[in-house]
Amino acid sequence: MDNLENIKKVHCVGIGGIGLSAVARLFVDRGAVVTGSDMTSSPVTEGLQGIGVTVHTGHDAKNLPADADMVVHTIAVSTDNPEIIAAKKAGVQVLTYPEMLGLLSENMYTIAVSGTHGKTTTTAMLAEILIAAGIHPTVIVGSLLHKQKSNFIAGDGDILIVEACEYRRSFLNLHPDILVITNVDADHLDYFTDISDIQDAFSTLVSQVADDGYVVCDPAAPNLLPVIDDTGASIVDFADISITAELEVPGEHNRQNARAAMASAEKLDVSLDQSALSVQAFSGTWRRAQKKGELEGGALVYDDYGHHPTEVRSTLAGFRDRFPDRRLVVLFQPHLYSRTKQFLDEFAASFNDADEVILLPIYAAREKADPNISSQMLVDKLKENDVDATLATDFANAESLLRERATSDTLILTQGAGDIYQVADNLLHT
Repeated sequence: MDNLENIKKVHCVGIGGIGLSAVARLFVDRGAVVTGSDMTSSPVTEGLQGIGVTVHTGHDAKNLPADADMVVHTIAVSTDNPEIIAAKKAGVQVLTYPEMLGLLSENMYTIAVSGTHGKTTTTAMLAEILIAAGIHPTVIVGSLLHKQKSNFIAGDGDILIVEACEYRRSFLNLHPDILVITNVDADHLDYFTDISDIQDAFSTLVSQVADDGYVVCDPAAPNLLPVIDDTGASIVDFADISITAELEVPGEHNRQNARAAMASAEKLDVSLDQSALSVQAFSGTWRRAQKKGELEGGALVYDDYGHHPTEVRSTLAGFRDRFPDRRLVVLFQPHLYSRTKQFLDEFAASFNDADEVILLPIYAAREKADPNISSQMLVDKLKENDVDATLATDFANAESLLRERATSDTLILTQGAGDIYQVADNLLHT
């Protein structure tokens, strides 16, 4: 029996989050009445309103419907949120988004796509492979898929593909039948103590894969061996899969993502030749090396979610390889004070493929301001590495600087996990 079949009214706190908004879409697809709240409106919340979801701006106990069956909230929302307090007082079942995923996966054959980098693209690639092969999975992904214009796909069977996030060990709510690990790298050090702590989280997730399941990874990749050395599941090595054609999405990191997706699909009886056709045609997802358009003078505008030094380096290398004759101008918005401080030197060494870097102030997200770190410090470090770097004071200043640099041979890339995508949109539409 479906463990969610009796849920008819759901309220989502933090509904604008890319993960929780997919859960909202799932319940709408199942015929439930869905409401939610978030601090601001966004393309994600506007999309939900377009399918009949009532979205409140701001958090208030009165936003909670009196007859709600369940409240689901992002882990970014604190437990003193007035809507969560009201729900618990009323005896309504309250789940975090990761707990909701765990509940959803209990009765489904679950393919969990994990890893420090590449989760979203690999999840989306795998979804396209299976759909093209006539397998129609339910998919929850951390971005908007181009074809579906959604972060949720309603399947017609018992297969679930879900992006599995390591932050706060969220992915430990899952018990995958197939676990994909794209890579293991140091990140989220505002939560994890070090790389060993991160490896421990991944190792625990690996232990939750049944002995008749599969762990899809590159065992020779950095930091992987301690994660997988005790598993009873079968190890599937994706590293040797051959991809001969050029992909639409640039970069060797995306070829690795494609290999991981193809190896996973093979365990569902999709041939490598068949899956290769899907990954070759894959055009990306929202905010993953996404082409936004072209300015009147011929400058190309792309947008990317990369916010970790490894992601920045691999993404820029991909663009440099694909567009060797373009002047690459990057507008980067650092994400989190803690991440910028912890990886300051690594960030400073990540932009060597850019011709010029413009820095925006740090996007604080869930953190309080830290006076001991700033974007100006990163600008100074970049200059020490002979990178042409400039500080922009705000979005308007950044747009002005980019327009000054927009020539027929320029490629503009806006990059970061905050709200920097708005700059690309403004460049093209104002």
